[in-house]
Amino acid sequence: MSLLQSLRLCLVTRTGSCQAAPLLQPPQPWHTFHAGPWLASSSSSKELLMKLRRKTGYSFVNCKKALETCGGDLKEAESWLHKQAQKEGWSKAAKLHGRKTKEGLIGLLQEGNTTVLVEVNCETDFVSKNSKFQQLVQQVAIGTLLHCQNLKDQLSTYSKGFLNSSELSELQAGPNTESFLKDQLALAIGNLGENMILKRAAWVKVPSGFYVGSYVHGVVHSPSLHNLVLGKYGALVVCEASEWKANLQDLGRRLGQHVVGMAPLSVGSLDDEPGGEAETKMLAQPYLLDPSITLGQYVQPQGVSVVDFVRFECGEGEEAAEAE
Repeated sequence: MSLLQSLRLCLVTRTGSCQAAPLLQPPQPWHTFHAGPWLASSSSSKELLMKLRRKTGYSFVNCKKALETCGGDLKEAESWLHKQAQKEGWSKAAKLHGRKTKEGLIGLLQEGNTTVLVEVNCETDFVSKNSKFQQLVQQVAIGTLLHCQNLKDQLSTYSKGFLNSSELSELQAGPNTESFLKDQLALAIGNLGENMILKRAAWVKVPSGFYVGSYVHGVVHSPSLHNLVLGKYGALVVCEASEWKANLQDLGRRLGQHVVGMAPLSVGSLDDEPGGEAETKMLAQPYLLDPSITLGQYVQPQGVSVVDFVRFECGEGEEAAEAE
């Protein structure tokens, strides 16, 4: 089934998503240390060991070694574990550098007047279904959202920006951490054993009178990721609306589906002549759900104006890069 057929089926059935396979269990964490003379003989020592394991997710052997090295200090042991994991991650990253990363996920996160779209790539679809990889995508989305929210701008109209791989790497991983996204990338590579890249991100901020419609295709369901939506395609559509209407959310979703399915290159205008399947101006394209009319003809009676959009397709550009 083609992407267009899949999208039209989703629209007709109004499910809005295509089910993904169940999440696979992550591989066991790395084992690089040997247990020393420290033994969890007392109940308090065993409690510390279990607490460290629950908090960090690392193996019994590694947690035991950490507590031994740090004299039973829980906070120091946690820090020691993270440093060792980062060392191993960077070592693996250096060895895996250059391996093709055609798979991965698009992540969409919306909070208040800010919406972000991110792409993180890996080598196999198997790893993209792993919870640790999906948590990395979440960290990238949160880091991008915080970066955007911290920008000092007075919005009279919408603003849009993009971040490349190196710019993403230098962002903080969260609001209360000194860790950077490049550190989280190294941890994920160390845990999952595949080459990965933080490919790109886009963000949109809007003032009153504007609305951002969004859509992700091929949705991967993961309740633990809260408001993050994951999939293989993603789109943001910026609309100007004179007043809030109850159908704006559904309209924005349909516009996002159109952008994903028809892949326009520009918005165009309502005055453009209707085009065919090869048309690249969004408003002149046949509307995805009803190709007998253009998208412009569908939007005009809705009382909104489409002013901009962003479209991400996971892995796009890799084929062209290989051919060069």
